[in-house]
Amino acid sequence: MAARIRKGDKVVVLTGRDKGRTGEVIEVRPAENRALVRGVNMVKRHQRQTTNQDGGIISKESPVHLSNIAIVDPKTGKPTRIGFRIEADGRKVRIAKRSGAEING
Repeated sequence: MAARIRKGDKVVVLTGRDKGRTGEVIEVRPAENRALVRGVNMVKRHQRQTTNQDGGIISKESPVHLSNIAIVDPKTGKPTRIGFRIEADGRKVRIAKRSGAEING
């Protein structure tokens, strides 16, 4: 199946604690159907001190399920679904269902 959400996409959270927040996709994990989004779903972790890193409580992103995020439409800035279109030269491009605009990437 083609990748609808890719690294570097700007997405908005649809449900959960961070509903309405936007961020950039850092990493996609297709086997788990999850993605890491910068600044979303932050959790606190206790970090042991090592020779090259200080110890303490650190905040980091936790993966979000792909069904709970949607790509931001390039024209309207609202959440949209993704479709695919075959160009005349044979390229397969992602388009926003809401506006029909091509999504870069």
